Amino acid sequence: MYRNIAKNKRNTVFIIALFILIIGGLGLLAAYIYRDPSIVVITLVIATGYAVFQYFAASSQALSLSGARQISKEDNPRLYRIVENLSITTGTPMPKVYIINDPAPNAFATGRDPQHASVAATTGILELLDDSELEGVMAHEIGHVQNYDIRVSMIVFGLVVAVGFISDIFLRFAFFGGRGNNNNGGGGGNPVILILGLVAMLIAPLVAAVVQAAISRQREYLADATGALTTRHPDALASALEKLGQYGRPMQKQNSTMAHMWIADPTKPGLMDRLFSTHPPIADRVKRLIESGRSF
Repeated sequence: MYRNIAKNKRNTVFIIALFILIIGGLGLLAAYIYRDPSIVVITLVIATGYAVFQYFAASSQALSLSGARQISKEDNPRLYRIVENLSITTGTPMPKVYIINDPAPNAFATGRDPQHASVAATTGILELLDDSELEGVMAHEIGHVQNYDIRVSMIVFGLVVAVGFISDIFLRFAFFGGRGNNNNGGGGGNPVILILGLVAMLIAPLVAAVVQAAISRQREYLADATGALTTRHPDALASALEKLGQYGRPMQKQNSTMAHMWIADPTKPGLMDRLFSTHPPIADRVKRLIESGRSF
């Protein structure tokens, strides 16, 4: 299990580096097409600035988008005490606890670091799970906090949006303002280069979405493993995931930009959407947890 955790962390570093290469590649491509080397610098500065902005602002945005309401121990002693006990067990600061009034069973964690973390659970998941299963789910969410998944998610989200934003700017410039340097519309006078560049700018956001989905799936496996280590009861989390798979439903307030943050996919994607799914199959997660339980 520890080897899997280390592998997932290495994969995360690799994928974030890939994001930087995608953004830098877009800048280089645009600089070549429009004969302006400064575009590379401007592109990287915009992407970095947006990622930094998301680092500080995305947590509150996610809580607001989901309709989460902060609670105290008196509001829901069961959920609050489970999170409190897990925080003591793991040695992490007590996160803020939120409840979302939604019958869809789900939960998520957010924040930029363990000192500024929040965990949220829907009313649906509180009704569906017993105490040990709920503890497994919240241990999974605390695992995201421990592993700094919440920080990675915010940065990756910012980079994904930056890729789409930059691609859109370049495409608009190509169609409406890219003919200022020569009569052939850029690309060193070669229309083939221009066409290839435009195709690359169209494909880049799709590649970024696939990368975001890949990193999210890796973090879910890692959080499952961390939660199982915390509770020493992987079967409880496996049981909770099976219930989420059986009784899951779309969230009332859906937002694709934060789909990767939930413990279960809040959109219930169909077959054609699975390439971009931010969550690994529940059956695979359950299988891993059951296998890991044999090693305890």
